[in-house]
Amino acid sequence: MCGIVGYTGKRQAVQVLLNALSSLEYRGYDSAGISVFEQDTIFTVKTKGRLQNLADRLKAGHIPASSCGIGHTRWATHGEPSDVNAHPHATAKLSLVHNGIIENYQALKNSLAVKGYTFLSQTDSEVAACLIDSLYEGDPIEAIRQAQQQIEGAYSFTILFKHHPGEIYATRCSSPLIVAAGEGEYFVASDIPAILPYTRKYALLKEKEIVKVTPDGIVIYEGETAHEPVYQTANWTVEQAQKNGYEHFMRKEIYEQPQALKNTVHPRIADGLPAFEAQDNIPDGFWKRFSRISIVACGTAMHAGMVGRNLIERFARIPVDCDIASEFRYRDPILTKDTLVILISQSGETADTLAALRLAKERGVTTLAIVNVAGSSISREADYVIHTYAGPEIAVASTKAYSVQLSILYLVAFKLAFAQNQLCADEVRKLTGGLLHAIDQTPRALFLDEEIKGYIRRYETLKDLFFLGRGLDYALSMEGSLKLKEISYIHCEAYAAGELKHGTISLITDHVPVVAVATQQALLPKMVSNIKEVCSRGAQVLLICKEGASIDPEIYDHCLRLPDLEDCFMPLVGVIVLQLIAYHTAVLRKCDVDKPRNLAKSVTVE
Repeated sequence: MCGIVGYTGKRQAVQVLLNALSSLEYRGYDSAGISVFEQDTIFTVKTKGRLQNLADRLKAGHIPASSCGIGHTRWATHGEPSDVNAHPHATAKLSLVHNGIIENYQALKNSLAVKGYTFLSQTDSEVAACLIDSLYEGDPIEAIRQAQQQIEGAYSFTILFKHHPGEIYATRCSSPLIVAAGEGEYFVASDIPAILPYTRKYALLKEKEIVKVTPDGIVIYEGETAHEPVYQTANWTVEQAQKNGYEHFMRKEIYEQPQALKNTVHPRIADGLPAFEAQDNIPDGFWKRFSRISIVACGTAMHAGMVGRNLIERFARIPVDCDIASEFRYRDPILTKDTLVILISQSGETADTLAALRLAKERGVTTLAIVNVAGSSISREADYVIHTYAGPEIAVASTKAYSVQLSILYLVAFKLAFAQNQLCADEVRKLTGGLLHAIDQTPRALFLDEEIKGYIRRYETLKDLFFLGRGLDYALSMEGSLKLKEISYIHCEAYAAGELKHGTISLITDHVPVVAVATQQALLPKMVSNIKEVCSRGAQVLLICKEGASIDPEIYDHCLRLPDLEDCFMPLVGVIVLQLIAYHTAVLRKCDVDKPRNLAKSVTVE
C-alpha cells in the first residue's frame, strides 16, 4: 500500500522524487523519506507525517545536487508512524524502500541478530535491508536473488547500493512495481501517476524479476537471462491525474462518472447486444459454459458484486455466491468445473482478491477479472479480463471505479441471460437500451449537488447514522455507509430494512439520522412501512427515491428525488447521491477527503 519511486537521469533527483511522491501519497501518508547518492555516500532524509513535512525539512536543511535516488511514502503496517520507522532504511552498504509485508521477518531478524545486526525500527522493512546487506558481496543482483529465496510474503523493493552510484535495483513479489523510460532518464514507481509528468512509456515487472536501472537504460533479469523492458504507453494524461480546478480529487472523480460509464460501456455493445469479443477477446461461447458463479471482491468492489449477484440471478437464473475476498479461501469454497469465478478490483493488485484468484486457479476453475489497471497482477493472472475505463482514480475513497464495475456487471448479466437462453435478443436489446439510458441520466443525479450540500449541514457534529434499504437498495446502502464512514469518520451502518425489528430498531431514538434508500418501486410499500417505524421513534429521515414516487411527506425530513429509471438501473444514479452526501459531510467536518486517516488506495497486503 506504500508508494515507491526511484529516479536516475539528468535532473535534480530530490525534486523529481518529491514530485513523484506527491502523485503517490494516496497510497500512504504516515511518513515519507528519500535517499540520494552524494559523492561517496548515500544521503537520507525521512520524517513522520505528510510529504510536506519532508519537503519542509529538506528546504530548511541540505538538498544534495544528486541525479539518482529513491523515495517512499508509507502506510504503516509493522511499527507505528514515526521518524525511525519511516523509509528508506539504511545499512552500511545500501538504502532500501519497501511496499508489502514480510511474513517471516521475525525469524529473519533473529538470525540476523546472531550475526551482529542491530535494529533501530520496529519494521519488517529494516529486516529486509539488513538481510540483503548480509548477502551482498559486490553483486547487487545476486544479493537480491538470494534474499528472495529466504523472504516469505509480499514485497516490492527499490534499493541503492553504496558502491554502485547512479544505479537503482528493484524487484517485486505480489506488490506492484513498474519501470519507465524518458529521454535520458529512467524511473521505478508503484503506480503510473508518478511518472506521467515525465513520460508515458512504462513496463510492468513480473513476479521476482530483478531490474537494474542506470542513466543508460534498464535491464531486467529473469532467472539467468537478461532482457530490456517491453514498454507500454499509458493512456492517461497528466491532466487526468490532476484536479483540474476541483477542490478535491474525490469531487472531480464523482463528476467524471458519466463519461467513465460511456467509455466503459459503449465499446462493448454491438447491434444493441453486449459484446466482449473484440474489446476483451472473450469468445461468444464462453458464456454458455457455466451453471454457477462466484463473485469475489473487497470493500467497494464487493458492494458492486452484490448488485451483480442480484442482476445475474434475476436475468440469467444462475446461482451466484458473493464473497469478501479475505474470507473466500478460508472457508474452503466449493468450486466445480462449471463454476466461473469473477474477481473485481480497481487496482488489480488487491492482495486478498489476488490470493482468491490463485486459489481458484489451483482448483482448475475458470477466472474472469474486472479491473481498471491494465497489466496489473490480477489482470495478468486471470484467464479472462475485462478492463474498465475509469482512468486514474486518485482519491482513496472509490467512486467512478464502483460505477464502471457496476456497468460491466450489467453487461455480463445480460450476456449470460442471452447465452443461457433465458432472454431472447430483443429482450436483451431492451435491457441494453435501458442501461444506455440510465448512463445518460447520471448527470441529473449530479444536479442534486447543491441541495445535498445544504441539507447535510446538520451532520457537522454527528456521531451515528443509519442507512436502510431493500433489495438493490440494501447493496447501495452498504456502499453509501462505507463512503460516509471512511471519509467523514461518522459511525454509520447499513441494514436491510426488513431486519429492523430483529434488533436494530433499539438504536433508533429521537433525532437519530436515517438515510432511507427507496428507489425500488416493487419494494416501495414494504420500505415505506419500515420508514414509518423509524419515524415513530423519532428518527430524522433523509429519503432517496424516484421522481414521481408517491410517499407521505410526513414520514421524512427531506427528500432527494432521482431520475425515474427501471428498478434494476437505479443503483447507477443512486450511488452518485450517496457519494455526494459523504463528500460534503467530510468537507463540512474539515476531514481530509482524498486521504482519510489510516487508509490507503490499494490494499496490497493481507
